[in-house]
Order: sequence, then C-alpha cells, then structure tokens
Amino acid sequence: MQYYSLRRQAPAVDFRTAALTGQAPDGGLYFPDNIPRFGPDFLRDLPGLDRADLALAVMRPYVGGTIPDGALRAICAAAVDFPFPLVPVSAGIAALELFHGPTLAFKDVGARFMSRCLGYFAARGDAPPVTVLVATSGDTGGAVASGFLGVPGVEVVILYPRGKVSPVQELQLTTLGQNITALEVSGTFDDCQALVKQAFRDPALAARRFLTSANSINVARWLPQQLYYCFAAQQWPAAAPPVVSVPSGNFGNLGAGLLARASGLPLGPFIAACNANDPVARYLQSGAYAPRPAVATHSNAMDVGDPSNFVRILELFGHDFDALQAALSAATVSDPDTVATVLQVWMENGYLLDPHAAVAYAALLRYQAGHPDAAGFLLATAHPVKFPDVLEPLIGQPIERPEAVQRLQGRAKQSIPLPAEFAALKEFLLR
Repeated sequence: MQYYSLRRQAPAVDFRTAALTGQAPDGGLYFPDNIPRFGPDFLRDLPGLDRADLALAVMRPYVGGTIPDGALRAICAAAVDFPFPLVPVSAGIAALELFHGPTLAFKDVGARFMSRCLGYFAARGDAPPVTVLVATSGDTGGAVASGFLGVPGVEVVILYPRGKVSPVQELQLTTLGQNITALEVSGTFDDCQALVKQAFRDPALAARRFLTSANSINVARWLPQQLYYCFAAQQWPAAAPPVVSVPSGNFGNLGAGLLARASGLPLGPFIAACNANDPVARYLQSGAYAPRPAVATHSNAMDVGDPSNFVRILELFGHDFDALQAALSAATVSDPDTVATVLQVWMENGYLLDPHAAVAYAALLRYQAGHPDAAGFLLATAHPVKFPDVLEPLIGQPIERPEAVQRLQGRAKQSIPLPAEFAALKEFLLR
C-alpha cells in the first residue's frame, strides 16, 4: 500500500513514512492508493470475530508490510482492548458506545494504534526522536496524551483552545506531565489547527525537530476509526443495512466510516450530524463549500469551521457531487435542539446522551421522519461525564463519575498559555 498527497505535489510513500510525517511535504493529506475490499469470508465470519483479529484483518492492507503480522496484531489488540456495545435507545435507533476506553472518548482507538506504531518504529531504530504536534477541540488531546504517555523517543505537544474544552477534557490533557506538554491557546480550535499546519510547513522547524501530527490528518490515527463501524456491523440485528448518524466536526470519523462502506461493509446511508458549524451541510445543499470561523456550542468537539478531513471524503467519491449526495446527507442541529433531545431521550428512555450524541440522535430522528421504515445507529463518541455543565441541570442529578475520572480529581493542571500566533508557537518549539 502506498499513500499519495491529495495536493499531488509530493512523492507517494509507504505507511511507515506517512505515519511518521503526518502530512505530505506539499501540505496535503495522505490518502491510500487503493481501497481494500472485504472478502466474502471476512463478511461471513464478521459476527464471531475476535476484536483483535478483526482489527488485524482491516488494518493489515493499510500497513502494507511495514509492521509484521505478529507485532501488528499486538498493536491492534491494545488499541481495541475495551468494549464497543451497540445499545438500543428507542424504536429503530441504537447507540454505538465508543467511550469505554481509558479517556472515555472514541479517539482512544486511533491514539493507541498510532502511538504503538510509532513506538514499534522507534524501538527498531526506524524513527528519529519525534515531536507529536496535535490540535484538539476536546477529546483528541486526552486520548493522545494517554496513548503516548511514556513512549520512548516521542514528545507530545497539544494545542487546545482556552475555555472551550470541558473540565474533564482539560484535566485529561493537562495533568499527565512526563513527555506531554499542553499549550493553552487564546483562540478557537481552528486557530490551533492552523498553527499546527503552519508548523509543518516551516523549514526552520523541520531543520530542528522531526514533527508529526496525531490529529486525524495522520493516517495512523484516521484509518483505525473504520473499526467502530465493523464492531457495529458485528452487533447489528437486522438484515437491512443500518443508517449511520455520525457527530461530525473535523470529519475524520465519518470519512473512515465511508471508507469502510466503500470496502464492502454492509452499511446504509450516512448522516453528517452537525452543530452550528456546518460548512459541509451547506455544501451538500448548495454544492458550494464555504468555511467560516468556528462558533462555540454545547458539542464543543464539533466546533470546527473548516474540517480538514472533508477533502478525503471528496477524494473517496472522486469529487462526484451526485455520488456523494447519494451516500451522505447532513443535518444542522442547534444548541436548543441538542438540549431538548437530551431531555427527551432521558425522560422517555432513561438513556443519557452526551451533547455530541444528542446532535447525532436528532439528525437520525429527522431522517426517520422522511424514511419511516429506516433503522440505524448513532455514534456516541464521549461519555456524558465530560459535559456536566450542560447535562446535570437537565437531568437534575449528578452524573456518576467513572473510575477514570475519579483518578483525575485533585491533580494539578500543567499548561502553558500561548497566543494564537505562529511566532509564539515557533519560539516554544525552538526553545
């Protein structure tokens, strides 16, 4: 397997190089040069497959021999070593719970997979000391911090927008220390992401540090997200393929799901469930893509005004607008509708949705209004405990704190304030 830049101004590379560098030298995102197909044996045996064996089968073609099967299976086993239950919520709607990992968010899988791949390359002497530079709108930072904590030869620098992540999210990315540094940026997630992209293009930084990214722009973070959809397909009880509603911010998760569908996984139409930051939803209506500055919402991890991974989705469909529209619809869900959805589902079904899952639930419910026979699932991407300020006043009681959260309480926050200016980031990195 080779990976080419979507800007098509850089040489194709193997998985190892794509994972180590994050972005191509021309600033483009890497994309696989062919889409593997799931064979009939895989699809027949899917319901009974062990999670690690399933993950190995999906990821092996993408790794393309840069990691031998034995080591790759161990990496896969560590990345998916927790449950992914598909939980019925209401008539025709289930929630795929992706928050049972160490940082209670779906990004644990990709972060653990990528960190162990880089650790494998470092242990073999195949990689120089690496600085992982990552922007987060909420859950990425904590997942990356946990996944890379203590990995030899890797320093992690996380940029997050001041005041725009939840208290639990902030504790997860600012309290570990060791090889993890958190930069608290005076700006939005888009500002953080722009700083990271500019750092990769700066020749002075390239001369001093080997930079890579653990955002979903990195194929080692992006591609393992296909596994969620495989785990859902293992558990889907109906014969008809499910409609899939995905909380969508930077569009890596949804893009990975569409990739799994293109590989032959039996999934129905996808819904991009958006909050007020909805350039893709507007694109699907008008055919014109118009990014704009992000605005703060209750579903903060989706507060992205110019999603990086959407270009991968366009590439997957050959930039064929009609083909994309046939596979993907979108819905924009406001904060008031998000709150109303949380309350309705809690009162009627006793199930607590986090704000991101609530956006996806509302989007799926709207889809069902026009397609009464449709059944599907939403991706519940983060544990509700991460959003007490929004949820606890609604349900009138505290959310039970999982052990992973209890361990964070009382830890000292360690972060470095940073203006949303590249000169400040460059000065820090060249210190």
